[in-house]
Amino acid sequence: MKEPGDQDTDGRRLDKSKSDGKRSLSSLKSASKFAVREDATDETFVEGGESYLEDDDYDTERLEGSSGSFHYDYVDNIGDSQYVEDLAPASEEVEEEVKKKISENFFYDYTELISMPFVTPDSNIPLDLLTLVHSFGYDCRKRANLQLLDSNTVIYIAGNQLIFLNLKTKEQMYLRSSSGRGIGVIGVHPDKTYFTVAEKGVFPKIIIYEYPSLKPYRILQDGTELGYAYVDFDNSGTLLASVGSSPDYTLTIWNWKEEQPILRTKAFSQEVFKVTFNPEDDEQLTTSGSGHIKFWEMALTFTGLKLQGSLGRFGKTATTDIEGYMQLPDGKVLSGSEWGNMLLWEGGLIKVELCRAARKSCHQGPINQIMLDEGEVITIGADGCIRIWDFETVDTADSIDDTGLLEIEPINELQVGKNVKLFSMIKMNEIGSNFWLAQDANGAIWKLDLSFSNITQDPDCLFSFHSGAVEALAVSPLTYLMATTALDCSVRIYDFASKTPLAQMKFKQGGTALAWVPQLVSYTGAQIIAGFEDGVVRILELYDPKGLTIFAGRKKISDADIILKQVFKPHTARVTALAYERDGEILATGSKDQTVFFFEVEKDYKPIGYITTPGPVRQLVWSSNSHPDSTLLIICENGYVLETPLPTIKEEEENRDVVSYEIKDMDIKYFHFSSVKSKILRLIEIEKRKALRDLKKKEKEERRKQLAAEMGEDGEKELQVEEEEEEEEEEPLPEIFIPSTPCHILCGFYSEPGKFWVSLGGYDAGFLYHCEFPLYDQSTAIIKKKDEPFDFRLLEDTEDNPIQTITFSIHQDMMFCGMQNGAIRVYILSQNKPSLINTEYYWHFNIHDNNYGCIKGICTSFDDRFLVTTGADSNIFVFTIFSEFELKKDIKAEVPSPRFGIETEPIPKDIEDPKAYSIENARRKRQHDKLMKEVEEIKAGKREKLKALRNEFWKLLEMNQGLPKHMQFKRTDFDIDSKIRAEIGRKTAFKIQQVEKELAWEKEKHQIGLMKLQNRFRESLESDTIVVHAIQSDHKISSYRLVKPSKYCKSKRTSLSDRRTSKLERLEKEGAGRKDSQKDTGGNISVPEESIIEKGKKFRPKTLSEIMVENQIEKTRKLILKAERAQLKIQQRKKEWEELYKSKPQDDFEDPRDVQAIKEAQLYMGDFNLKTAADYKIPEHMRINAAKKEEELGHLDTLAHSKKKNMNKCILSLRDLKVAVIEEIQCLVQELKSIQSTLHVSKHIPIPQVPQILPEEVPEKRFQYDEEILLNFKRQQIKIQDEMSSQLEKGESAISGGGFLRLSSIKDSDLTTRDSLSRSSKASSFSVDTVKFLEFEKADPIDIELEVMKRDEIKHLYMQQYLTNRIKELIVTFDAELHLLRHQKLKLDTQMKLSDLHHVTLFQEMLLLKNFEKQENILQERVNSLDKEEQDMQWKINETLKEMEEKKNEIAKLQDQEKALYAGFQAAIGENNKFANFLTKVLKKRIKRVKKKEVEGDADEDEESDESSEEESSLESDEDESGSDDEVFDDSICPTNCDVGLFELALQLREKRLDIEEALVEEKKIIDNLRKEHDTLSKKVKVVAANLNVAEEALEAYQREKQQRLNELLVVIPLKLHQVEHVVFGEIPNDLSGTLVFSNHSLGRLQERIIQLHEENSKQQKLNKECRERRKQLIREKREMAKTISKMEETVHQLMISKFGRVIDLEALQTLSVNTTLEELKIKKLRKELTNAKEMKMWEEKIAQVRWELMMKTKEHTKKLHQMNDLCIEKKKLDSRLNTLQNQQGNAFQGPRKADIVARQKVTELIQLQAERISALKEEIALLRKKGGLILPPIQPPQGEMKPMGL
Repeated sequence: MKEPGDQDTDGRRLDKSKSDGKRSLSSLKSASKFAVREDATDETFVEGGESYLEDDDYDTERLEGSSGSFHYDYVDNIGDSQYVEDLAPASEEVEEEVKKKISENFFYDYTELISMPFVTPDSNIPLDLLTLVHSFGYDCRKRANLQLLDSNTVIYIAGNQLIFLNLKTKEQMYLRSSSGRGIGVIGVHPDKTYFTVAEKGVFPKIIIYEYPSLKPYRILQDGTELGYAYVDFDNSGTLLASVGSSPDYTLTIWNWKEEQPILRTKAFSQEVFKVTFNPEDDEQLTTSGSGHIKFWEMALTFTGLKLQGSLGRFGKTATTDIEGYMQLPDGKVLSGSEWGNMLLWEGGLIKVELCRAARKSCHQGPINQIMLDEGEVITIGADGCIRIWDFETVDTADSIDDTGLLEIEPINELQVGKNVKLFSMIKMNEIGSNFWLAQDANGAIWKLDLSFSNITQDPDCLFSFHSGAVEALAVSPLTYLMATTALDCSVRIYDFASKTPLAQMKFKQGGTALAWVPQLVSYTGAQIIAGFEDGVVRILELYDPKGLTIFAGRKKISDADIILKQVFKPHTARVTALAYERDGEILATGSKDQTVFFFEVEKDYKPIGYITTPGPVRQLVWSSNSHPDSTLLIICENGYVLETPLPTIKEEEENRDVVSYEIKDMDIKYFHFSSVKSKILRLIEIEKRKALRDLKKKEKEERRKQLAAEMGEDGEKELQVEEEEEEEEEEPLPEIFIPSTPCHILCGFYSEPGKFWVSLGGYDAGFLYHCEFPLYDQSTAIIKKKDEPFDFRLLEDTEDNPIQTITFSIHQDMMFCGMQNGAIRVYILSQNKPSLINTEYYWHFNIHDNNYGCIKGICTSFDDRFLVTTGADSNIFVFTIFSEFELKKDIKAEVPSPRFGIETEPIPKDIEDPKAYSIENARRKRQHDKLMKEVEEIKAGKREKLKALRNEFWKLLEMNQGLPKHMQFKRTDFDIDSKIRAEIGRKTAFKIQQVEKELAWEKEKHQIGLMKLQNRFRESLESDTIVVHAIQSDHKISSYRLVKPSKYCKSKRTSLSDRRTSKLERLEKEGAGRKDSQKDTGGNISVPEESIIEKGKKFRPKTLSEIMVENQIEKTRKLILKAERAQLKIQQRKKEWEELYKSKPQDDFEDPRDVQAIKEAQLYMGDFNLKTAADYKIPEHMRINAAKKEEELGHLDTLAHSKKKNMNKCILSLRDLKVAVIEEIQCLVQELKSIQSTLHVSKHIPIPQVPQILPEEVPEKRFQYDEEILLNFKRQQIKIQDEMSSQLEKGESAISGGGFLRLSSIKDSDLTTRDSLSRSSKASSFSVDTVKFLEFEKADPIDIELEVMKRDEIKHLYMQQYLTNRIKELIVTFDAELHLLRHQKLKLDTQMKLSDLHHVTLFQEMLLLKNFEKQENILQERVNSLDKEEQDMQWKINETLKEMEEKKNEIAKLQDQEKALYAGFQAAIGENNKFANFLTKVLKKRIKRVKKKEVEGDADEDEESDESSEEESSLESDEDESGSDDEVFDDSICPTNCDVGLFELALQLREKRLDIEEALVEEKKIIDNLRKEHDTLSKKVKVVAANLNVAEEALEAYQREKQQRLNELLVVIPLKLHQVEHVVFGEIPNDLSGTLVFSNHSLGRLQERIIQLHEENSKQQKLNKECRERRKQLIREKREMAKTISKMEETVHQLMISKFGRVIDLEALQTLSVNTTLEELKIKKLRKELTNAKEMKMWEEKIAQVRWELMMKTKEHTKKLHQMNDLCIEKKKLDSRLNTLQNQQGNAFQGPRKADIVARQKVTELIQLQAERISALKEEIALLRKKGGLILPPIQPPQGEMKPMGL
């Protein structure tokens, strides 16, 4: 076995763990190194893959304490999401920090990665006990299991190995998986420098190997849970996409060089088949799988980069599994389907479904792969076909109807083989060739040539393998040969020593069992016996064909060949076991049909008999020579094991009369296995607990002794207390469990006579059970028996992985076990007691696939040098067994020599029909036929007796009829029981009903078949061929057999220019129209309100002031309008003059139309270019492509179809005319017969024969039938079957079909004449009655009667002649019509033949144009893109020129502004100003101003200070420069006596001047930039124009080449001799290749053109002469006009001087208008005055009102003052009286009273308040007097205390 980095194994490798989860010490070290690498710093990494740390022991200890436990804990707690979440952040930081620093030259150590075999410790079993040397299998059904590394090396997965296969040398090299759980998928880098191995297992790895060194380069981890389904690199090779298998289906995007996942998500909830990148965009991916396709995009969201997936929606299309797909460059995806059509996806929806013409699927079955290669789409189907499709057709495909289907046809097609199922394909890197390697799911690797040329090679099958599970294996007992068989219906022979496949043989059914015939039977070891799934057993013979006589013509002789020697069928179901008795006398075969058949080998495998078994047979084992008797061990799947002795061989005479081969008197021992696993587990648990109790008891004794020694009695008490506390209830023992369904027995073998070992699956797995047959007891039923094994052996780690098959070495020192998970386990047996199994020491290694690679067969070679295994994963592995003796290097198997006369022996007839009778069924059939024959003889005797009784009964009935009626018995009297007849009737009706029900399916089947035939052959026909024959001549005319119009006749697609606007566009237009209408209506709605307001204003009377303002506005508007009109008129006049001068042609001016006409004349006039010319240039209107040619072809088909259809209508009308003529002739003949019946025979005229309608004239009636026709057809069929022999059975259908048509046509002809006969019968009824009447009376006629009879005779003679002539006239007229129409059809036939020839030519041209179309489109797109680019650049140049013109205009405006500024400044200074020079210098002084810039951030203070200092210095320098040497002035101070306003004006104008100058500088910079851009664009335009010319020339050359290829096509043109005018010496030459074919129309056009050119020449000469005379006249008129203009200018100058005193500008005078500003100010002043007057009037009204209110208030106040005065007087009186009274009363009440004091205070407050109000009113009156209104006299207060207030 070759492996990369193979090294010698040392002692450390012996201590290994199993590859399916556990690790050995060295693997733990490698794991520790991985762990340390993740935690190491930058110094840890060493280039070249050297050791990472110095102390390995330390690493191992560290891992055993931490990393190792972490690994197992992590696996055990895989479902604990919380644990995973807590664990992830701890390692992510370190991993990110380290993974970013992986060196480019860093590699892993391969020897530390690979999985190694597990060897039991201390067993001394060598690690390399088995060494893989070759693989004969190929897992052809594994997805993408064929990858190409270079032109000679391919890789594919085989179980736990990756195989490198050299295609030239056929050598193999192997790479083992690291997990030992299998390899999921492989992938290859686009550069072929790396390849990916994605494994299976618990959190498997993706390992990227470097090629060709095969060093592990990168390892990707934690991408999925159990296995990878697909991997793919992006187009650049920087990213890797992987998708997991069940259960997670995780999609991961990797930065594989950094070993980091970029994005991760769940792809889908069902199985995902593939994931691939878009070749044009690495950010787009596609996944497909079971019932789905999903489109992914890497999108940058606000949370970061994410994978966003869009699930494809099937819509109306049925959901399908998608295996193959392809991403198109524009983002669309083309995928396959299960029914073989292609689906074009766009935007997550199916845009169109592609199929072939007539709705045929693109492939018969699923499409497994779609690729884009060299602009062509390649599809690979499971039907073994490769089809090439046009990419443009696929890319632009769109549905044309509601079905969503589009019919397209492939460009090319390759059928690889009949029994080929292509799964994937890769392109080989061979320069100058188009070779591909294909993976065939039926077990082959093909080399295909897809060049599709004349030298294309046929498909070459490089390697052939089994497809599917290899069911059986057998090894030769003499040499290194082995045979295998599988359900792929093949038996293959291999030489496993020389690693060569030798021969194979194919059959109709799959093989299920195999055995090599022992040497005792076949001395040369050349025979193999094989069992098949249909129950057939075949004996094959192997021989070396080189030993045969070589016949002439036999080219290649193989190393081995197989022939069929014998075949028989003992079983009705698949054969599961074959076994030869130890002496080779008897062959036993077992089957699924629960039988075991025995054959006598010596007598050519004569059947002995069979026994039935309680279940399907699993295995047959004959006892060895060590057993005293030869017995057969029969192992059944359902738990039964049987032992039978040798069957007794009976003589042939005794066996001849036996009905069946079943052997019933055989002494059979039975063993019905009963599950004891639960009991075993219970015993193991009891022993464990017992051992644990003994251990605890021992520990307690030791502790008791220790405490007794230390503490004495106290210690014993303390110990008792502890024992009481420690006593706990034990857990219950495991319950006894027996599965309800018995577990299957997988394999077994004899140990001793009557004893055997078996291995079971299911619940009972994990043990080998030793069983013994119980004593035979007939009283106990076999089904009720329950037998248990008496011994067992525990097998480690086999509870879920039972032993599937067992074999022993020749020396019985090793037992080889094939496991269910594809592993090999080898047990080393004790050499002293080989029959006793010691399962303590074993060697275990995973070889086949762990998921589906169950080992089906395992065998050792005849010398124990080799071990061969076959698995359900299609793999066949050959190992060398460890031996102290080295094998020879060049060993080779010896193929047996052929027997003498083997080539002349007849090959036995093979049993190919799976329904053929077995041996037992054939014997039973013979016996049954014999019994049936005897029964038929008995029935025949009974029928004869019944016949005799029936005859006697009929005689009695006849005798009864002969009796008188009164003596006759009634028919019912003969019935014994009337109910019997009724019951018979009911039964008959019931049977009829049952027969109808039974035949309902057949009836429906035949109806559907008839409908399908009609749809296939009649629906496509528009009209069938109708042949109309003439009546008197042999002329005939036939219609055209018209098929419905082809696809070319269909209407073409609407082009972009003439297609109807879509619904969306119409809605948009309607929407826009609605919006406009809404706007219009909105405006209309608002108008009435405004109009109402305006009407309201109109009804109001205008004031005089408003009228004045309006008049002033109107006057000003008219003046302005008059000035504007004058100015507009002047501008229009200037524009007209400019246009006139521009239109003035130069002296050398030439009309462009004339130039173009001259150019065309030079190019085309007088030059009739031939299409065959080398310099022929195809005009634009004559260029044609495939679409136009297809349209032309469709037009031709449509025209031909319409003409044929019209002719068919005419022929059909002629046929109808013939039917009408025949009907009329029939009526006339009937009438003629009736007339002749009254005439004498001598006067009869021969009656014309009535024409008949032939069957070919009414072909539509061939398909009409009735019951009579069907019965006739049935009778004819029965008659034919009776007459015809078995050799003529094939012609039966044709004969019967002809008869059917013949009968139907006859019937139809009768039907056609039936109506006419009915009419004629009516016509002749009268004459017949007359004849009958005349027959009654035969008296002598009288004279009158004689006269009447004579007249009638004359009349009848005339009518007879007339009717005869009428019949002849009808026949002649019809024949004339037919002759005329026949002549027209002959002409049309000629036209149709020419049309067919033209159709062929057009079709050839269309095919040729389609081949040219692709390249032509590319060239045309190139020309269009360059043309568009040139137009865009020209547009940019024009835009640049426009901008330059605008900028020049802006510069001119700025210059005008600057001039106006200086002019205004001079006007402001005035003349003779002594400060004019100073102010001018101030104005013109140059200073540098700080530019205003937007600053985003604050600058540093130092920078600001530096800038300010620089600015100051620059300003100072500018001032120094601006100042003159003679005079220094300061512009910051106004000189004395200088007008400050002028100085400020000068400063302001200087700022404006500087602004203008800066703007000028900016505009000039812009103009410079635009000029540079213009120059650059001009250069680019020149380059693009040159490229465009080159592209146009290339397109023209390609068009010329296309035209040349079209010229090479042959065109048929029929000519008559008078049309050939090329005559040499009066004869037509033989060679007409140099002649031209002109149509009359073209020739006439050329001749007419000559006359036209002569006329045009004379016209042009006359026109030239007239133009010269006209030119001379215009020159004279120009001179006279110039003189007139000069005179008028002098007159105008004189008039101006006389009127104005000087020459003025009339245009300025005309445009002189009113001062708009002044007029606006006047109007504004007038409006202001009117507004002020209104406001003054309003205020006057307010003042009058206030005065009125003031007067009223004054009056009121005066009145209140008077009242107050009265009150004061009264108060004074009361006070005096009160004083008097107080004085009178005495001193009783001295002092004032409280009530009086309060009253006094109130009065005082009231007085004060009134005084304040009075003062306020006085102030208000004073204010009113100050406002200039009416001055009122001062108010005199009533008392002297109130003084008036002054103004």
